[in-house]
Amino acid sequence: MTIIQTHQLTRTYGRHRGIEGLGLDVPRGSVYGFLGPNGAGKTTAIRVLLGFLKPSQGSARVLGRDCWREGQTIRQDVGYLPGDLRLYPWMTGESALRWIGRVRGLDLMPHGRELSDEFVLDLSRRVSQMSRGTRQKLGLVLAMAHAPKLLVLDEPTTSLDPIMQQRLHRRLRAGADGGQTVFFSSHSLSEVDRLCDRVAIVREGKLVTEQTLATLREQAGHWVTVRWRDEKSVGIEPPAFLRLMQREGRTWAGELDGPVERFVSWLEGKPIEDLSIGPPDLETLFHHYYEGGGDT
Repeated sequence: MTIIQTHQLTRTYGRHRGIEGLGLDVPRGSVYGFLGPNGAGKTTAIRVLLGFLKPSQGSARVLGRDCWREGQTIRQDVGYLPGDLRLYPWMTGESALRWIGRVRGLDLMPHGRELSDEFVLDLSRRVSQMSRGTRQKLGLVLAMAHAPKLLVLDEPTTSLDPIMQQRLHRRLRAGADGGQTVFFSSHSLSEVDRLCDRVAIVREGKLVTEQTLATLREQAGHWVTVRWRDEKSVGIEPPAFLRLMQREGRTWAGELDGPVERFVSWLEGKPIEDLSIGPPDLETLFHHYYEGGGDT
């Protein structure tokens, strides 16, 4: 079952573009990363999916329903953590759970307490007395307490310490294994690597790629590091199929386009001290798309 489906989804603000022609298909039970540089349109897309913004063109459906016309119904089965979470300072964690529970018509306290114990959150403290990380934990509890079919998380691990990040990752992975769908935006590439089944990358409001991380790596070619024996060799003109990203001292580092054998043949007879060839690290891979080198 497809949980999120968009077709040619566009949202503009006067002359300014938020997203343009966005096409997504997010399957049930997946952890789906929605990635891109700041200003790429991620938050706009999320607000359209939740029915807070009306599309300028195209369509968006969540849980089989139209996001704009049936937004209120959709939100009953969605848990949402915004990137700019704001809570009343006089609220305690417990009063926030009871208030959200009344809005949803549910008793959220049993599951809310279970989640709070897992995240080491004191529900008796007021929001005004909470650190940023503690407020983030409360936001996660509020988003997850009603066991939603879809979790939409915008930078969920911001301000969480490493132990809490690990606990959240385990919780999200277990939820996906049980059929819950997680759609999240993140700038933590290690988090994306650990959690995601698939990723979509947007840049300047447009989708530039959507696939599994394994496929992305396969298509990205190899990462090459060459250390020359002397400084003079660094001035050698690189082959057209090697995109140099670093050229410092006696070291070259860059992305290889094409078979490894071709590069090894090019190196034959040249004064090499050391050579390594392997898959690109995740940071290099995503920067390739963020900066415009990976359009589909």
